[in-house]
Amino acid sequence: MEKNDLLHTEFVIYCIETYKGRKNLDGKTVYQKFNQSGTIDYIDKNYDALHTFGDDNIVWNIDEYLKTHQPA
Repeated sequence: MEKNDLLHTEFVIYCIETYKGRKNLDGKTVYQKFNQSGTIDYIDKNYDALHTFGDDNIVWNIDEYLKTHQPA
């Protein structure tokens, strides 16, 4: 695994943990929600910008993404 891949993976995990804590959800639920909606790919592709955000902005950004990318 390349260094960038590891950084991105660690950041996705960080986002899942942060989101679950802020929303009082369990990790499995958040992971399934993120996986089904494409949020994991979104976080990975937008790592360069997202990793500069604070926790509040990360959660807000994910919520905004989920508003338009929820599975039916």
